[in-house]
Amino acid sequence: MHMNSLKLAVAGIVCMLAAGVADAQEIRIGGGGASLATIFAPMKDQFEKSSGDKLTLIQSLPTKGLIALEKGEIDALTTTVPLATIMAEAAKEGVVVDPAALQQQEIGKNEVVAFVHKSNRIKKLSKAQLKKIFTGKVTNWKEIGGADLPIIVVWGNETPGQNALFIKEMLDGEKVTAKAIKTTDYQNIREMVKANPGSIGIDPRGMAMATVGRVDIPIVTAPIILITKGKPSAKVEKVLNFYNEEFGYFSR
Repeated sequence: MHMNSLKLAVAGIVCMLAAGVADAQEIRIGGGGASLATIFAPMKDQFEKSSGDKLTLIQSLPTKGLIALEKGEIDALTTTVPLATIMAEAAKEGVVVDPAALQQQEIGKNEVVAFVHKSNRIKKLSKAQLKKIFTGKVTNWKEIGGADLPIIVVWGNETPGQNALFIKEMLDGEKVTAKAIKTTDYQNIREMVKANPGSIGIDPRGMAMATVGRVDIPIVTAPIILITKGKPSAKVEKVLNFYNEEFGYFSR
């Protein structure tokens, strides 16, 4: 009798665990690296442990993200690029999205920071200095009080929102030097700066690490928006509510 009761208890626990696994959901958030690094990457582990759900982050260019959202491949898109701009780019690729079918909301701010090699003794750069560096008018750190070392500008090809914001706010619309070393995304920008003395690049604040140096620059921010087809689903709302309750960065 005792053994039967034990078997029933074990079976009950197994059923409850199985039910818990069955109830777990995957929430797929796509979008740019700046938005993901600022909002969702820092909360991912904590959210998954607390909820039992899986938060899948899919980094892509904003246009690819919008197309994925339209196809139902992700649950929400997050970006710093204006929706009208993304829709125009998607249309060029043959994907026309009805704006009335989409809903967007601001969920945070992305701050652009400047990374330099850890050995760089420069601690602060003005807008004028940044403009001269990134447009190629200043080519050696000694010209602005640093070491006698050529400046290597690192520039991302897959960071359109950040690039456009920086060019507008810090370069007054001028083009980045043609001598800039081109790389891909935010992580590669950081890693290239980390590996090359004399280098400088821009990235979201959320990409900062102790292994790379950072200089103070004028504040450059852009809103981070979340885009969904219609109202956010219950599982997307669950993520947003968790973020708001734990981090409190925006009002719902």
